[in-house]
Amino acid sequence: MAIELAWRTDAIDETIRPDDAGAIRHCVLDYFEGWFDGDVARMGRALDPALAKHALGQDRDQTGDLDLTTRDEMIELTARGAGRMRDVPDRAIRIDIAGVYGNMASVIVHSTIYVEYALLLRTRDGWRITDTVWHWAAGHGPRA
Repeated sequence: MAIELAWRTDAIDETIRPDDAGAIRHCVLDYFEGWFDGDVARMGRALDPALAKHALGQDRDQTGDLDLTTRDEMIELTARGAGRMRDVPDRAIRIDIAGVYGNMASVIVHSTIYVEYALLLRTRDGWRITDTVWHWAAGHGPRA
């Protein structure tokens, strides 16, 4: 006996409006430039309070453990200048908005130091980064 299912859906409009694209890029630049500049205000503006920033095997010993960094930890690291210690003259930050639908967006960011995939939500305070997964860019990584 065979069961056939019919699936019907209307086309989804995923057109990225210019005002959303600009606001998303601004949020991501607050995050990246805030990190490299040690600018706590910009970092705080970019991150949702529930941020979950993950990396797999990017620690000094490359253990393969899943690392989690929270918003509070990112702000503390920014204040201590952790990003300034990694800064380079040409950050080469490229932001590719993979998609926007409703109040959610997906972004891929390439820079000289990091590659990061980020999810953002449009909150009442504007676009905020809620989740990321990151990796060291080629030639970069933990320092002894």
